[in-house]
Amino acid sequence: MTTRVPQERRRRRPTRSGVLLSEELIVETALRLIGEHGPEALSVRRLGTALGCDPTALYRYFHDTDDLVLAIADRIIGDAMEGFVPGEDWVAALREMARRVRAGYLAHPRAAAFASYRVTRRANEIRAVETGIGLLLSAGFGPADATRLYLTFIDTVLGHAAMDAAFLALPRGQREADHRAWSEVYQGLDPAAHPALTTVRQELQTLGDSSFEQAVDLLLEALTARAPGA
Repeated sequence: MTTRVPQERRRRRPTRSGVLLSEELIVETALRLIGEHGPEALSVRRLGTALGCDPTALYRYFHDTDDLVLAIADRIIGDAMEGFVPGEDWVAALREMARRVRAGYLAHPRAAAFASYRVTRRANEIRAVETGIGLLLSAGFGPADATRLYLTFIDTVLGHAAMDAAFLALPRGQREADHRAWSEVYQGLDPAAHPALTTVRQELQTLGDSSFEQAVDLLLEALTARAPGA
């Protein structure tokens, strides 16, 4: 596990082009490069070129590339949760939290694949975990149940968010081909060999949609049923 770079080493410093270098600027530039060129763009050399600075200057802010990955993951969480103030309805609050998290990864689909499963150990993630577990505690769940149920909740949300983001990151032609498969390939299957698929033939196009909302609804219904006093 790496330790954070000391604060005095992370002061804003001007690059050769006169831009003030900072942790925030490096993360923003990394997200832009990933969005344009994919995860392979995340290198010290390419970042240095984009920022107009010596690549070694980045080590004043991050120990290595993985340290930067964690900062990127935490930035996505922070953007998703910005301005979120849970109300008294814990179910509605968890639903909004789930939608925010998914939207955060959809905003950066090419970064979602390597960011969604990391533990950032940073402020934004800590606030999100505090919020989620706090909502379950407010519903009356004990510490053990609140913790485990939060894990179930957030894993469900992150799993769907990462999958939806990965699909969004595909080239347009591949996305369209996958959607067409449900209305073309699956519609022409032999009824004798595939009786179940033939029975639901008219509904198969819905398999090309995201199941995120339904999964969240089912999970929240289960949590509501298990809540103390339900």
